Amino acid sequence: MLLTASPTAFPAVPPSSTDDPRIIAAHDWAAFATVDRMNNHWDRPGWHASTRAYYWMLTFADAAALTEQMLSCQQRLASLDFNLIGEDGLHLTLGRIGLANEVSAAQLHALRNRVAARLPDAFTISAIPMAASRGAIRYSVAPWTPLINLHSALSLTSDQCGLPLKKPTSVLRPHIGIAYCNRTLDAHTVREAIRPLHDLPAITVPIGQVELVELRREDRAYRWRTLAVLPLR
Repeated sequence: MLLTASPTAFPAVPPSSTDDPRIIAAHDWAAFATVDRMNNHWDRPGWHASTRAYYWMLTFADAAALTEQMLSCQQRLASLDFNLIGEDGLHLTLGRIGLANEVSAAQLHALRNRVAARLPDAFTISAIPMAASRGAIRYSVAPWTPLINLHSALSLTSDQCGLPLKKPTSVLRPHIGIAYCNRTLDAHTVREAIRPLHDLPAITVPIGQVELVELRREDRAYRWRTLAVLPLR
């Protein structure tokens, strides 16, 4: 699967390598270097207190080293006054399936069963400190190739079940957020705050399962109810 440029993705243009961690991290930083102003992450149409949506996610509740480093980074970024992701909130979003009131229980059950039969092998990624987008501070992630393969399997199966993911695999830009911007802010301030975190080591994280969740927003944070945990091969 070839990644393509898209104005809806960040970075808009994919990196020259989907495997080399140095290239991916440098590309993420270069993209953020072009951002002048950060936006309020929560200022998005279509989400309300009652909104529920189904997503595919990777979560990291058992990634102790990643959680420890994230909390340390958040402490060092406290002066920015962003909305911090909690220890139980670390995630990598793979795709939105649909709104809960638009997807039937039968569709969701069929999707879960079909996906379980075609998931790829387990793999390992590295979370690389630290980058940002227009609305969040986040880890870069490498390699992308196994994540692209996983997303492609999820996307193909979702298509077959009549539940196409909101975004195609071609615009996937994997990352792990740690803090959400909650106002308009000079991006230079954020770049200077996260620049020292580049010296921190990358954290290796095994990926052995994917989760089907029902996502909601609460008090400027994402919460979810896990509906299924599907092991990779």
